[in-house]
Amino acid sequence: MADELPGLDHAVLNDDDQRQLYRLMVAVRHLDESAIRWQRQGLIPGYAPELGQEAAQVGSAYVLDMSRDFVFPTYREMGVARTVGVDMVEYMATHKATWHGGLYDPVASRFAPIQAVVAGSVLHAVGWAHAQTMDGTGGAAITYFGDGASSQGDVHEAMNFAAVMKAPVVFFIQNNGWAISVPTERQVAGGSVAARAAGYGIPSLQVDGNDVVAVAKATAAALAHARSGKGPSVVEAMTYRRGPHSTSDDPGRYRTLEAERADAGEDPIQRMRAHLTAEGLADEAFFGEALADAKAEEERIREGIINLGSRPGTEMFDFVYQEPTTALKAQARAWREESEHV
Repeated sequence: MADELPGLDHAVLNDDDQRQLYRLMVAVRHLDESAIRWQRQGLIPGYAPELGQEAAQVGSAYVLDMSRDFVFPTYREMGVARTVGVDMVEYMATHKATWHGGLYDPVASRFAPIQAVVAGSVLHAVGWAHAQTMDGTGGAAITYFGDGASSQGDVHEAMNFAAVMKAPVVFFIQNNGWAISVPTERQVAGGSVAARAAGYGIPSLQVDGNDVVAVAKATAAALAHARSGKGPSVVEAMTYRRGPHSTSDDPGRYRTLEAERADAGEDPIQRMRAHLTAEGLADEAFFGEALADAKAEEERIREGIINLGSRPGTEMFDFVYQEPTTALKAQARAWREESEHV
């Protein structure tokens, strides 16, 4: 691929790092599968699973510097949020429909609100990154989106602006093979999102998205490129969405279970487990402990979600405009009269 990013050794992952990557993936996998069960049980109304994408999310997030970088997610980056330390109960508030975008503090966590608009976070990331070129803080933005979102016009505008202005932003594409029910080959011209970067003069990398170490190294190289003032880059992690697009989706309507098993490739967690075993970095006791910790964490998060109370109804009016309009004030007054009898 032309204009590849140099320096894939920017991420120096020691033995403890590799073990931690595995533990994080197990925690993310267990929480992800639990969230689907919670939706089926009625605990949360909806959820966007990420089964099979654990390595792409954990690997890319692990090399971020959260003292200066900023994450701009979609609605499927639970693994990224977990890796950078976002409170998972506050994160899941969106999926419980308690608060749109999550109850966590985006400024303190440096993790932007959960974005449901397809490709919407891409524009926000470039805006934030461009600001870094003016105040000299040295941070980089990373924006996540899928192969389906890459066909949105917003992505073209974001990449073009970022390239022209040399904004320090990493466009991280999780190419999971599907834009909901449409396979990548039917909606990505040329078959690669990374290849499009050349049209904007942006360097790119296409990486095995099921290899957590490879993802970490590729993302570290892209972040180093951005922080050094060289501008944006594209990382396309080739992975596979092993489950439905969301809990309201039935993948059996557009692909067979046999095709899913044939196309999914190697499970990223089993792959890392085999690597750790082969290198003598972990044993059965370690793997058992990682799973036990993931289960205990999931139970704490479940209890926290159950205990999430309703937000004050007036908040639906409080955060619409900085200066509320006359019409909005009238609506708020009418709501209070009907709901609070004041």
